[in-house]
Amino acid sequence: MLKKLIVVALISSAGCAFAATDTAGMNKQQLVDRVLQLWHVDALGEAMLQQPVADAVQQARAVLQGRVVPARQDAALKEISADARKFMDENSPLVRTTTQKLAPSTIGPLLSARFNDEELRQIIAILESPVRQKFEAALPELNKALGEKLAADMQPTINPKLNDLKQRIGLRLRTAIAQ
Repeated sequence: MLKKLIVVALISSAGCAFAATDTAGMNKQQLVDRVLQLWHVDALGEAMLQQPVADAVQQARAVLQGRVVPARQDAALKEISADARKFMDENSPLVRTTTQKLAPSTIGPLLSARFNDEELRQIIAILESPVRQKFEAALPELNKALGEKLAADMQPTINPKLNDLKQRIGLRLRTAIAQ
C-alpha cells in the first residue's frame, strides 16, 4: 500500500523527474515495453502464489493447535513450513517466468490504451529514478523498524486477543470434527 501511494505521489510530481533512458525517439510500443521491463511484474505472480501457501500453513497451524501437544505442534509446523518453502522454491521460478511472458500481451495493451506517450515517459522516469531505487532499497529496513516497534507496542494488547481467537477456532474445529 505504501509503495502504491509513493508511486502515485511520484507520478504527480513526474514533471521534475528525469529519465535515465532517452525516451524521446521511442514509439509508443517501445515505451510500453520499457515500462514492462522496469516494472517487475513478476512480483505479482509470486504474491499470488504465496497467498494460498501462507493460508494453508495458517490453517494447518490452527488445526494442529487443537489436536496435537505443543512439542509435536512445533515439530509438525517446522515440517509444514519446510514443505511450504520447498513448494515456493520449486514453483516461484515458473510463476515468475509465466508472469513475465504474459505481461506484454495482457498489461501491455492496457498501458498503451490508458496512457499517452508523454505519460509513459513520465512513468519510465519514475521507475528509473535513482531516488525511487534508493527508497526501495531502504524499504526493508524501514519496514523492519516499524514492524518491530509496532509488535512491541501492540503485543500486550493483541496477543491475548489473538490467543483467544486461536482457542475459539481450535474449539470450533474440535467440535466440527467430533460431530
